[in-house]
Amino acid sequence: MTAADGQMSPAGTGENAWYDIVLQTLKRNEIRLVPYVPDRVLTRLIKELHADPFFTTFPTAREEEAVGIVSGAWMGGLRGAVLMQTSGFATLANVLASLAIPYQIPLIMFVSERGTLGEFNYGQSLVCRTMRPVLDSLAMEHHTATRIDEFEFIVDRSIKQAITTQAPVALILSPLLTGGKVFDK
Repeated sequence: MTAADGQMSPAGTGENAWYDIVLQTLKRNEIRLVPYVPDRVLTRLIKELHADPFFTTFPTAREEEAVGIVSGAWMGGLRGAVLMQTSGFATLANVLASLAIPYQIPLIMFVSERGTLGEFNYGQSLVCRTMRPVLDSLAMEHHTATRIDEFEFIVDRSIKQAITTQAPVALILSPLLTGGKVFDK
């Protein structure tokens, strides 16, 4: 972890931090629109998105709103991704099943994983246990990123597959990758 931001970064490897990889990969794939629901784990990524004029990024009130914005943007010719945490995913089954999947929207979702590895909030743990089964029941592609050395490949190929097949994908950001939420004692 770096002391400055509490985020995991590969020590001594010369590799980028996970959030730098997301930024570079989004740019390389022409993903310009990034609505999000604020989340502590995603804070550094969100700050970097706001600081880069390549991106149009803004907070939304709910995850469904962000999915609707990215879906409408796709229909208008603009590529987008959504940022959220695990608990926000719990609200998405309807919008995924009634909009993104049947209308073949290549929705790219980055989900910071809560509910595991020291989680204190039982509600987060319950949602975490249901997220992957919901994705599976929707036959939606999803990958859990745990290692920095595989992360760029997973993100890049997932975006390319989503766009080519016109199907949504969820990229679940494990605390093993991001460092998770740091809880004060």
